Amino acid sequence: MNYLLTGWLVFAMLLSGTGCSIVPRHPVLHDFGVPASTSIDKGNLDNKPTINVDAPTWLWDDRIRYRLLYSSSTRVGFYTLDLWLAPPPELFEQLLISSGKFRNHSLVIWLRDFEQQFDAPGRARAVLRFSIEAYGPNKKTKSQEFYLEQLTATPDASGAVNGFARLTRQAADRIQAWLSESGNN
Repeated sequence: MNYLLTGWLVFAMLLSGTGCSIVPRHPVLHDFGVPASTSIDKGNLDNKPTINVDAPTWLWDDRIRYRLLYSSSTRVGFYTLDLWLAPPPELFEQLLISSGKFRNHSLVIWLRDFEQQFDAPGRARAVLRFSIEAYGPNKKTKSQEFYLEQLTATPDASGAVNGFARLTRQAADRIQAWLSESGNN
């Protein structure tokens, strides 16, 4: 009889919701953070840079990608509850435009790699590889391939997001330096 009474009480608590406090977790949306500089002159749109970032089809979604190099280097995984606010090419393009570093430039960027790679279970790095073409009036002036990587502070989605936020800002600085080297600044 005690078993029946105890079972009935547990069942009643579960039905009322007081015995269960499981709250489903909803996806969290991420971007690269607040722009470090928003120095584009809003009144003079002639100085606005023309930047176009393109990528392979698989990078045009909002999932944060990772790859476990130590166990299956051909398998791509995705974080379930952490997503980009927009596809990485779009976020990267907006970061470059809002940085204010590329006034009067026409840049075409092809994003090739944008993923977190795990060398071991507790060791990951953010990897960003892209090629860029800079255009002057009526012609391509130069092109360059960039490969950037950074160890992530933590081997998880949070580490990936923070690593990519730092890496994309570093990419903007590297692009600016590259343009300055040839006098295209």
